[in-house]
Amino acid sequence: MKFFVAILFVALVGCALAAPPQAAQEAQVLRFDSDVQPEGYKFAVETSDGKSHQEEGQLKDIGTDHEAIVVRGSYSYVGDDGQQYTVTYVADENGFQPEGAHLPRL
Repeated sequence: MKFFVAILFVALVGCALAAPPQAAQEAQVLRFDSDVQPEGYKFAVETSDGKSHQEEGQLKDIGTDHEAIVVRGSYSYVGDDGQQYTVTYVADENGFQPEGAHLPRL
């Protein structure tokens, strides 16, 4: 009888481990702000899963051959290790330039 109980226990544990994981809940948008103008824009979004993103873009050298957009922003998220990670960045004629405590420095 003890052998039967042990086999039953092992079978139940095996079924539990083989079951597909519970579907992750979809994140809800907690905040969304947006302002789009002819010469620039800005937005901010925050979700219930700990993610946030803020960004602002402005045209520079308007009407010249060197007209470009400069974007500045940051985003944060909770990593698989439970830590909060933040990246700040600038994107301009020199490319995308991220910075963060967890990113390597060149």
